[in-house]
Amino acid sequence: MTEILVREDAGGIATLTLNAPERLNALSDAMLAALQAQIDALSEDRNTRVVILRGTGKAFCAGHDLKEMQAARQAEDGGRAYFADLFARCARVMTGLMRLPQPVIAAPHGIATAAGCQLVASCDLAIAAEGTRFGVNGVNIGLFCSTPMVALSRNIPRKQAFEMLTTGGFIGTDRAEALGLINRAVPHDALEAETRALAETLASKLDAAVRIGKRTFYEQIEMGVDAAYAHAGAVMVENMLWRDTNEGISAFIEKRPPDWQE
Repeated sequence: MTEILVREDAGGIATLTLNAPERLNALSDAMLAALQAQIDALSEDRNTRVVILRGTGKAFCAGHDLKEMQAARQAEDGGRAYFADLFARCARVMTGLMRLPQPVIAAPHGIATAAGCQLVASCDLAIAAEGTRFGVNGVNIGLFCSTPMVALSRNIPRKQAFEMLTTGGFIGTDRAEALGLINRAVPHDALEAETRALAETLASKLDAAVRIGKRTFYEQIEMGVDAAYAHAGAVMVENMLWRDTNEGISAFIEKRPPDWQE
């Protein structure tokens, strides 16, 4: 059987490829389970410095598998227990990406809709192929994208997020970049190389510093400004006392490459 999620490792970078193109890489039960398994593995992985998330076929991800969701309605409770479990599992995947110690770069192409758009918004960085369309389109079929809204509204301004959620319309890469949903767009044939180049740049940094930085980024962003400064200051004190940070500063002053020993 073809793997629904393919992992490739090279140079400290793990590339996860959604591999169900016949279903537009929908977040089926199997896909969510495969993603969660990789998130669990990566959370303990000291050799992987950066993660890339991409998709095969003509779309990055079309969101939840609506056929599976409709089939669940045949249960005695009309699917209530299944739906509650599904959205909880999906939320665990989305927050798991945010809580991974490694930076996660999304590389969407084609379309990223509903939970697929949520997937992009849940990654730390995103480089998209030009022409990619993003939407939270559930309202068009009577299902408001309430869970995708959580990630989307933490990426882009609230009025623009609300417009996307209530109209069910798409935005292109120019608009997505202007709003902050993606970092930038590149020609489709350059997507893999550009994403890899960004991943290699991140992988070249002191891994411990990037890991503590990602964790603190998400911790402080939920705090008031005074608490955020206090927390970030305490983290910087810890960071400053590291042997490799001392070496990095000394190397910069002495104009030589650092000899990091992490």
